[in-house]
Amino acid sequence: MSDEPPIPPPSLSAELVDALNQSTPKQLRDVATYAEELAERKERETHREEEPDRDEADDLPDDVPAKATITIKEINDNRYYYWQWRDGNQVRSQYKSPVSPDE
Repeated sequence: MSDEPPIPPPSLSAELVDALNQSTPKQLRDVATYAEELAERKERETHREEEPDRDEADDLPDDVPAKATITIKEINDNRYYYWQWRDGNQVRSQYKSPVSPDE
């Protein structure tokens, strides 16, 4: 490990870099954990925004519960919509359709 301080990404503001530089190691680890969780949440929100509009009377198959949401999975560089829901401790998925290339 180098004794040189790390170079911050150019996307970070000077104020944020200064605040991080003044933080303790524990605070920095807490910030890292929080930032990772926040990034994951924002990515999920982005995926939800990409979902097609759903009516209450959507085309839910008989074996998919009404509480199911639509998620996008990428398989072999192709994107697909899947119904996804929680069944006890398990997350269940069922194929819905491909994501059109213009989405």
